[in-house]
Amino acid sequence: MGEQQGRQLASKWTKTAVLRSHPTIVPHIPPTKRYSSENLRSMLNTHQMVVVKPVRGAGGHGVIKVSKTDVGYSYSYYAKTRSFSSFESMKRSLDKCKKKRAYLIQKGIRLATVNGRPIDYRVKYVKTEKGWVYRAIVGRIAKPGLFVTNICRGGTLVSAAQGIRMSLSPSLVGVKKRKMRELTVLSTQLLEMRFPGIGQLGFDYGIDTEGNIWIFEVNTRPQ
Repeated sequence: MGEQQGRQLASKWTKTAVLRSHPTIVPHIPPTKRYSSENLRSMLNTHQMVVVKPVRGAGGHGVIKVSKTDVGYSYSYYAKTRSFSSFESMKRSLDKCKKKRAYLIQKGIRLATVNGRPIDYRVKYVKTEKGWVYRAIVGRIAKPGLFVTNICRGGTLVSAAQGIRMSLSPSLVGVKKRKMRELTVLSTQLLEMRFPGIGQLGFDYGIDTEGNIWIFEVNTRPQ
């Protein structure tokens, strides 16, 4: 079956805004705002941990985890963590990492882990001559010391069933995979209606320590 390369949509903000418009999907999307000093401060006050990531980009490049602690602020960028006594000093340092690129801020999700390493999931869904089909549903376990799970950052690939079994419970494998599939189909219908011509989608899902499923982002050039 021939797969369609399809239309590319680089902006994470645009795709997230479309998904957030649907009442069934929005509970599965972490609160997300455009990057600004005011939004960063308020989201840290509300959530204590956020993820700051480029509006355009892939492979975990430029993704930063920012936390508010009892004694100040810290952020993790790749394998390095830096701590600060004030919001202002943290923000100045953070802006140097951003390099004036457009960023967004997303509520940080405390992912379920495998041996202390966060795990998330990639669902690859492609359009063929016979319609949309699944090409992969896999788990990605972060390299020790990192919070990003991308394989190009040293993450370990496992089947989704293995990942759910190891991080949550064997009894949850079926229900969590089924829910990810349901969200994938519904989200694809929404995105295809809004952006005719898309042909490949890579959904990045996370399951938190309580078993809740989150959609982190959708890629139109999934690896």
